[in-house]
Amino acid sequence: MTLTARLSGVVVRGDAGRVLLDVPELTLDSPRTAVIGPNGSGKSTLLRLLNGLSRPDAGSVELREEGRSPLDVVRHPEQARSVVGFVFSDPLAQLLMPTPLEDVALSLQRLPRGEAKATAAEWLDRFSVGHLAEQSVYELSSGERQRVALASVLAAGPSYLVLDEPTTLLDRHSVRRLEAFLGTLRIPHLLATHDLDVAGRYERVLWVDGGRVVRDGPGADVVAAYREHTDAMPL
Repeated sequence: MTLTARLSGVVVRGDAGRVLLDVPELTLDSPRTAVIGPNGSGKSTLLRLLNGLSRPDAGSVELREEGRSPLDVVRHPEQARSVVGFVFSDPLAQLLMPTPLEDVALSLQRLPRGEAKATAAEWLDRFSVGHLAEQSVYELSSGERQRVALASVLAAGPSYLVLDEPTTLLDRHSVRRLEAFLGTLRIPHLLATHDLDVAGRYERVLWVDGGRVVRDGPGADVVAAYREHTDAMPL
């Protein structure tokens, strides 16, 4: 089943009532969607709405899967988090356990302890970090931590994946590895990134600026327009 997210009349305000995000209508129904825009534009706020990490001051956020009743994210954020997996830009923000094996096993608490450990090892192997299973997460490189974080999130079995600027701390080879992996996902995902080369290869791109989606369309077209706009800005 494919999950679709729908935002309607969404407004998020910050300090002193400043509008951080204003989305009248937005349906996320593409297998691969990227979000681009300057720092502070509202990209992260948009992503965090999908699993209840942020709450709108007005409007609704719904998750819809075929054959199931719509899930109201605002009313049921914990249930939304079981459906939408979230990967942060800094994996250390979500790696809770001392070692990769323990962290992935934490996502598998529904299984008996021994089975959870064996399954966690399998997930780490899928991401080519099985040999690091017993190392401290603080001894891993940024790319290795990112792969462990992805393994932990996906082991929980989400129906949708959100990635908030996951390429920020990665070298070029690690970015290519991440992009190749995301291309194999069987669930839809939404990725915020400053890497325009990556974004340009996505079927759909949202350009967010000033808390609004100012352009929504094919990746190559939106990225080209964004490059032209930013290149014309005074230094």
